[in-house]
Amino acid sequence: MRAVLGIGNPGKKYEDTRHNIGFIILNKFAEKHKLYFKPSKGEYFIAGSDFNASPFFLIKPATYVNLSGIAAKEFLDSYKVRLEDLLIVADDINLEPGKIRIRKSGGDGGHNGIASLIYHLQSDQFPRIRFGIGNDFEKGGMADFVLEKFSIEDQKIITPAINSTLEIIEQFLVSGLSTALNYFSKINKQSSTISKTTNNNEGN
Repeated sequence: MRAVLGIGNPGKKYEDTRHNIGFIILNKFAEKHKLYFKPSKGEYFIAGSDFNASPFFLIKPATYVNLSGIAAKEFLDSYKVRLEDLLIVADDINLEPGKIRIRKSGGDGGHNGIASLIYHLQSDQFPRIRFGIGNDFEKGGMADFVLEKFSIEDQKIITPAINSTLEIIEQFLVSGLSTALNYFSKINKQSSTISKTTNNNEGN
């Protein structure tokens, strides 16, 4: 059994904001596979199903970002899912909008939600997808920036990246992290090839 936890803030006030890209992606995944989130007995909303005969769960914490680890701990304790089978989806200001990185483990990178997960799970050995939201803000403006909605230009950039992320999640749920990493590497190379081809054509 595998699970995906998206990091974000609950409530309509925060819908479609940069900090909520984890929720946005899980909502898109649920919509694609006709799933619905419902309240759990813990501090999270949950949706579950079988995907290619592989049972899985989607989790959205009911707490704010900096307390995301509470939901993760409650879920793992209740469903006995292994830490390596819990994939986290979070925003990253250190990546350009729409850039994706997937890692097996690591530190929090300055992200309060990831820091909460590490604290409550007492480990950083969980896979995560880091989804770039950019850092186009003045010094001291990060808090406001991450709580703003994506610009129209950013939406054009992140839409195909969201679709790629959905495919990576599908690979993870069916076959695990190694397959997801291989798939990410494949689409990353394709993206680089397309970019190089476009740049070469622009010079003609």
